[in-house]
Amino acid sequence: MTMTTTDVTTITSIDHRQAMGLQACELDRAITMLRTLDPEQWATQTVCPDWDVRQMWLHVLGACEAGASIRENLHQMGAARKRCKQLSVTLEAGLSGVQVAERDDLSAAQLVERLERVAPKTVKGRARTPRPMRAVKLAVDAPVVEKWALGYLIDIIYLRDMWMHRVDTARATGSDLVLTPEHDGRIVADVVAEWARRHAQPFTLELTGAAGGTFTAGDGGERIGMDAVEFCWVLAGRSEATGLMSTVVPF
Repeated sequence: MTMTTTDVTTITSIDHRQAMGLQACELDRAITMLRTLDPEQWATQTVCPDWDVRQMWLHVLGACEAGASIRENLHQMGAARKRCKQLSVTLEAGLSGVQVAERDDLSAAQLVERLERVAPKTVKGRARTPRPMRAVKLAVDAPVVEKWALGYLIDIIYLRDMWMHRVDTARATGSDLVLTPEHDGRIVADVVAEWARRHAQPFTLELTGAAGGTFTAGDGGERIGMDAVEFCWVLAGRSEATGLMSTVVPF
Protein backbone atom coordinates (compact mmCIF):
# COMPACT_ATOMS: atom_id res chain seq x y z
CA MET A 1 0.00 0.00 0.00
CA THR A 2 1.34 3.44 -0.94
CA MET A 3 1.36 5.91 1.92
CA THR A 4 0.15 9.43 1.16
CA THR A 5 2.79 12.13 1.53
CA THR A 6 1.72 15.24 3.42
CA ASP A 7 3.28 18.67 3.03
CA VAL A 8 3.57 19.89 6.64
CA THR A 9 2.42 23.37 5.67
CA THR A 10 -1.02 21.90 4.89
CA ILE A 11 -1.52 20.45 8.37
CA THR A 12 -4.09 22.57 10.16
CA SER A 13 -3.64 23.29 13.84
CA ILE A 14 -5.84 21.46 16.32
CA ASP A 15 -8.53 23.97 17.23
CA HIS A 16 -10.17 24.36 20.63
CA ARG A 17 -13.23 22.26 19.87
CA GLN A 18 -11.21 19.45 18.32
CA ALA A 19 -8.76 19.53 21.23
CA MET A 20 -11.57 18.97 23.70
CA GLY A 21 -12.82 15.96 21.73
CA LEU A 22 -9.30 14.52 21.59
CA GLN A 23 -8.83 15.05 25.32
CA ALA A 24 -12.10 13.28 26.10
CA CYS A 25 -11.01 10.33 23.97
CA GLU A 26 -7.53 10.31 25.50
CA LEU A 27 -8.91 10.26 29.04
CA ASP A 28 -11.20 7.39 28.13
CA ARG A 29 -8.32 5.38 26.66
CA ALA A 30 -6.11 6.11 29.65
CA ILE A 31 -8.76 5.01 32.15
CA THR A 32 -9.35 1.82 30.16
CA MET A 33 -5.62 1.03 30.29
CA LEU A 34 -5.28 1.88 33.99
CA ARG A 35 -8.09 -0.51 34.89
CA THR A 36 -5.99 -3.40 33.55
CA LEU A 37 -2.91 -2.76 35.72
CA ASP A 38 -2.00 -5.04 38.60
CA PRO A 39 -0.24 -3.86 41.81
CA GLU A 40 3.20 -4.69 40.45
CA GLN A 41 2.59 -2.66 37.31
CA TRP A 42 1.34 0.33 39.32
CA ALA A 43 4.63 0.27 41.23
CA THR A 44 6.79 0.03 38.09
CA GLN A 45 9.36 2.79 37.60
CA THR A 46 8.64 4.99 34.57
CA VAL A 47 11.03 6.86 32.30
CA CYS A 48 10.38 9.92 34.50
CA PRO A 49 12.99 9.48 37.30
CA ASP A 50 10.81 10.69 40.19
CA TRP A 51 7.69 8.69 39.32
CA ASP A 52 6.42 5.17 39.30
CA VAL A 53 3.22 4.55 37.32
CA ARG A 54 0.93 5.51 40.22
CA GLN A 55 2.77 8.77 40.86
CA MET A 56 2.69 9.63 37.16
CA TRP A 57 -1.09 9.35 37.16
CA LEU A 58 -1.39 11.28 40.41
CA HIS A 59 0.16 14.13 38.43
CA VAL A 60 -2.34 13.66 35.59
CA LEU A 61 -5.20 13.49 38.09
CA GLY A 62 -4.01 16.73 39.68
CA ALA A 63 -3.87 18.47 36.31
CA CYS A 64 -7.37 17.22 35.49
CA GLU A 65 -8.77 18.39 38.81
CA ALA A 66 -7.23 21.81 38.20
CA GLY A 67 -8.89 21.87 34.80
CA ALA A 68 -12.25 21.09 36.38
CA SER A 69 -12.09 23.75 39.09
CA ILE A 70 -10.82 27.33 39.03
CA ARG A 71 -10.40 27.23 42.80
CA GLU A 72 -8.24 24.09 42.60
CA ASN A 73 -6.27 25.62 39.74
CA LEU A 74 -5.46 28.72 41.77
CA HIS A 75 -4.56 26.62 44.81
CA GLN A 76 -2.15 24.47 42.80
CA MET A 77 -0.45 27.47 41.19
CA GLY A 78 0.03 29.19 44.55
CA ALA A 79 1.42 26.03 46.15
CA ALA A 80 3.64 25.41 43.12
CA ARG A 81 5.22 28.85 43.30
CA LYS A 82 6.04 28.27 46.98
CA ARG A 83 7.56 24.90 46.11
CA CYS A 84 9.65 26.49 43.36
CA LYS A 85 11.18 28.95 45.82
CA GLN A 86 11.78 26.28 48.45
CA LEU A 87 13.38 23.74 46.12
CA SER A 88 14.77 26.02 43.36
CA VAL A 89 12.97 24.07 40.64
CA THR A 90 11.09 25.10 37.51
CA LEU A 91 7.41 25.97 37.70
CA GLU A 92 6.62 22.80 35.75
CA ALA A 93 8.44 20.68 38.34
CA GLY A 94 6.92 22.61 41.21
CA LEU A 95 3.39 22.17 39.89
CA SER A 96 3.71 18.45 39.18
CA GLY A 97 5.34 17.98 42.59
CA VAL A 98 2.36 19.58 44.31
CA GLN A 99 -0.09 17.49 42.30
CA VAL A 100 1.62 14.25 43.32
CA ALA A 101 2.30 15.14 46.95
CA GLU A 102 -1.26 16.25 47.68
CA ARG A 103 -2.71 12.99 46.29
CA ASP A 104 -0.11 10.53 47.48
CA ASP A 105 -2.48 8.85 49.96
CA LEU A 106 -4.68 7.56 47.13
CA SER A 107 -4.59 3.88 46.25
CA ALA A 108 -4.47 2.90 42.60
CA ALA A 109 -8.18 2.00 42.68
CA GLN A 110 -9.08 5.34 44.27
CA LEU A 111 -6.96 7.17 41.70
CA VAL A 112 -8.75 5.53 38.77
CA GLU A 113 -12.17 6.13 40.34
CA ARG A 114 -11.38 9.79 40.93
CA LEU A 115 -9.92 10.26 37.44
CA GLU A 116 -13.01 8.70 35.87
CA ARG A 117 -15.26 10.96 37.94
CA VAL A 118 -13.40 14.17 37.08
CA ALA A 119 -12.69 13.45 33.40
CA PRO A 120 -15.91 14.94 31.94
CA LYS A 121 -15.66 17.91 34.33
CA THR A 122 -12.09 18.50 33.16
CA VAL A 123 -13.08 18.65 29.50
CA LYS A 124 -16.08 20.84 30.30
CA GLY A 125 -13.98 23.21 32.44
CA ARG A 126 -11.29 23.59 29.79
CA ALA A 127 -13.86 23.93 27.01
CA ARG A 128 -15.54 26.92 28.61
CA THR A 129 -12.37 28.97 29.08
CA PRO A 130 -13.29 32.44 27.69
CA ARG A 131 -11.61 33.48 24.44
CA PRO A 132 -9.93 36.60 25.97
CA MET A 133 -8.44 34.44 28.74
CA ARG A 134 -7.18 31.90 26.21
CA ALA A 135 -5.18 34.66 24.55
CA VAL A 136 -3.32 35.60 27.75
CA LYS A 137 0.43 34.96 27.49
CA LEU A 138 2.22 32.85 30.09
CA ALA A 139 5.97 32.63 30.68
CA VAL A 140 7.18 29.02 30.82
CA ASP A 141 10.59 27.78 31.94
CA ALA A 142 10.56 24.12 30.86
CA PRO A 143 11.05 22.22 28.62
CA VAL A 144 11.53 25.45 26.63
CA VAL A 145 11.87 29.02 27.83
CA GLU A 146 9.27 31.08 25.98
CA LYS A 147 5.77 32.50 26.25
CA TRP A 148 2.65 30.49 25.47
CA ALA A 149 -0.93 31.56 24.98
CA LEU A 150 -3.07 29.99 27.70
CA GLY A 151 -5.13 28.39 24.93
CA TYR A 152 -2.04 26.51 23.68
CA LEU A 153 -1.46 25.15 27.17
CA ILE A 154 -5.09 24.13 27.66
CA ASP A 155 -5.65 22.63 24.22
CA ILE A 156 -2.32 21.22 23.10
CA ILE A 157 0.05 20.74 26.01
CA TYR A 158 -2.49 19.08 28.30
CA LEU A 159 -3.48 16.77 25.43
CA ARG A 160 0.10 15.82 24.62
CA ASP A 161 0.95 15.37 28.31
CA MET A 162 -1.86 12.84 28.83
CA TRP A 163 -1.05 11.06 25.58
CA MET A 164 2.65 10.77 26.34
CA HIS A 165 1.96 9.48 29.84
CA ARG A 166 -0.23 6.76 28.32
CA VAL A 167 2.75 5.88 26.12
CA ASP A 168 5.04 5.97 29.17
CA THR A 169 2.72 3.61 31.02
CA ALA A 170 2.47 1.14 28.16
CA ARG A 171 6.25 1.05 27.80
CA ALA A 172 6.86 0.66 31.53
CA THR A 173 4.26 -2.03 32.11
CA GLY A 174 4.04 -3.85 28.77
CA SER A 175 0.37 -2.92 28.46
CA ASP A 176 -1.27 -2.69 25.06
CA LEU A 177 -1.10 0.79 23.53
CA VAL A 178 -4.26 1.42 21.52
CA LEU A 179 -3.49 3.61 18.51
CA THR A 180 -5.72 4.81 15.67
CA PRO A 181 -5.06 7.18 12.75
CA GLU A 182 -8.05 9.35 13.68
CA HIS A 183 -6.96 10.00 17.26
CA ASP A 184 -3.26 9.28 17.71
CA GLY A 185 -2.43 10.07 14.12
CA ARG A 186 -3.96 13.53 14.53
CA ILE A 187 -1.89 14.17 17.66
CA VAL A 188 1.29 12.99 15.93
CA ALA A 189 0.63 15.11 12.83
CA ASP A 190 0.23 18.18 15.03
CA VAL A 191 3.55 17.39 16.72
CA VAL A 192 5.22 16.98 13.31
CA ALA A 193 3.88 20.35 12.15
CA GLU A 194 5.12 22.15 15.25
CA TRP A 195 8.49 20.39 15.06
CA ALA A 196 8.82 21.57 11.45
CA ARG A 197 7.98 25.15 12.39
CA ARG A 198 10.51 25.12 15.21
CA HIS A 199 13.51 23.99 13.16
CA ALA A 200 12.37 25.46 9.79
CA GLN A 201 14.57 23.10 7.75
CA PRO A 202 13.70 20.88 4.78
CA PHE A 203 13.14 17.19 5.53
CA THR A 204 11.39 13.98 4.59
CA LEU A 205 9.90 12.10 7.53
CA GLU A 206 8.49 8.57 7.27
CA LEU A 207 6.67 7.51 10.42
CA THR A 208 5.45 3.94 10.69
CA GLY A 209 2.60 2.46 12.72
CA ALA A 210 -1.09 3.28 13.05
CA ALA A 211 -0.32 6.88 14.09
CA GLY A 212 2.21 7.48 11.33
CA GLY A 213 2.46 8.91 7.84
CA THR A 214 4.96 10.48 5.46
CA PHE A 215 5.64 14.20 5.82
CA THR A 216 7.81 16.60 3.83
CA ALA A 217 8.99 20.20 3.91
CA GLY A 218 10.94 21.86 1.14
CA ASP A 219 13.42 20.04 -1.10
CA GLY A 220 16.20 17.77 0.07
CA GLY A 221 17.16 17.98 3.70
CA GLU A 222 17.44 15.26 6.29
CA ARG A 223 15.60 11.97 5.72
CA ILE A 224 14.24 10.34 8.86
CA GLY A 225 12.40 7.06 9.21
CA MET A 226 11.08 5.64 12.48
CA ASP A 227 8.01 4.58 14.41
CA ALA A 228 5.53 7.41 15.01
CA VAL A 229 5.37 6.92 18.78
CA GLU A 230 9.16 6.67 18.98
CA PHE A 231 9.40 9.97 17.08
CA CYS A 232 7.32 11.71 19.75
CA TRP A 233 9.18 9.87 22.52
CA VAL A 234 12.49 11.31 21.27
CA LEU A 235 11.15 14.84 20.76
CA ALA A 236 9.77 14.77 24.31
CA GLY A 237 13.32 14.28 25.60
CA ARG A 238 12.91 10.65 26.61
CA SER A 239 15.76 9.41 24.42
CA GLU A 240 18.98 10.71 22.89
CA ALA A 241 18.57 12.76 19.73
CA THR A 242 20.74 14.13 16.94
CA GLY A 243 20.19 16.35 13.91
CA LEU A 244 16.69 17.72 13.45
CA MET A 245 15.43 15.27 16.06
CA SER A 246 17.19 17.33 18.73
CA THR A 247 14.58 20.06 18.22
CA VAL A 248 12.49 20.11 21.39
CA VAL A 249 8.71 20.00 21.08
CA PRO A 250 6.84 20.56 24.37
CA PHE A 251 4.70 17.75 25.72
